[in-house]
Amino acid sequence: MSRWSILGCGVAGLCVATLLAEQGEAVEVIGDDARLPASWFAGGMLAPWCEAESAPADVITLGQYSAAWWQQRVSGVQHNGTLVVAPPRDSQELNRFARMTDQHQWVNPADIEPALAGRFARGLFFAGEAHLDPRRALTEMRQTLQQCGVRFDARQPSGQVIDCRGIHARTQLPRLRAVRGEMLILQSHEVQFDRPIRLLHPRFPCYLVPRREGHFMLGATMVESDDASPISARAMMELLSAAYAIHPALAEARIIESGSGLRPAYPANLPEIHYHQHTFYLNGMYRHGFLLAPMMAEQLMQRLSAETHHEHSA
Repeated sequence: MSRWSILGCGVAGLCVATLLAEQGEAVEVIGDDARLPASWFAGGMLAPWCEAESAPADVITLGQYSAAWWQQRVSGVQHNGTLVVAPPRDSQELNRFARMTDQHQWVNPADIEPALAGRFARGLFFAGEAHLDPRRALTEMRQTLQQCGVRFDARQPSGQVIDCRGIHARTQLPRLRAVRGEMLILQSHEVQFDRPIRLLHPRFPCYLVPRREGHFMLGATMVESDDASPISARAMMELLSAAYAIHPALAEARIIESGSGLRPAYPANLPEIHYHQHTFYLNGMYRHGFLLAPMMAEQLMQRLSAETHHEHSA
């Protein structure tokens, strides 16, 4: 049995720690609980087919297995699909989205979400997609790991290091860049949705993800910036305008929280695994943390297994 020190307690670090613990390895997770990971502010959409509109093909290849992976390990994974809509003036955006993706069907949005009756003439329904509550998932994973004897603290590593610190590992990973994301948590009991609603817009597309107790996550901007300050007034106005376009009742929603985070990204916007100076690095999830972290952690396990086998054979 080996001893592993995971740096970072975001989605990538917890996925790696989970797989190592499942293999009976000795694991510790080292992170700063006072500094929330970018994945704390994620939407939690497990939507590989929608992501094909702008993401590389590898996102679909890896991401289509994520919902099943999460289903085995956390509660609250919802397999209700994704509904994509656009205002009438932006109907060409919907046509473009349809051309860039597959695994969807044209629908009357009100047939999928009755609250949208009279709002949109047509939409795209991706029935095979899912979503989860990221904060619930991160909390449950951490609790499960602690029950397995995994220690969470901020001390110096005592085992083989796997660095999953996201943008905070940039000094060791100079190709990494920050992509700022901003989001809002709304609460409304006047409207109910059972699945994420993606609103297409040429300037500020957004998504609205339902959570428990009438909460919705509304996000998320993508700005090439290192600025980790609170959400900007411009972003808040655009997000709220988009929410109103989805349903006017959301104008009466309460803003429970606003937040921003810096997503780590490599030039190709795909995660990578590296090893140098006696440290493994898993990083670069970009905007696909919950979608890609499980399979990237699985790939890392395969690499660790292969290297261990090579050492024993040498």
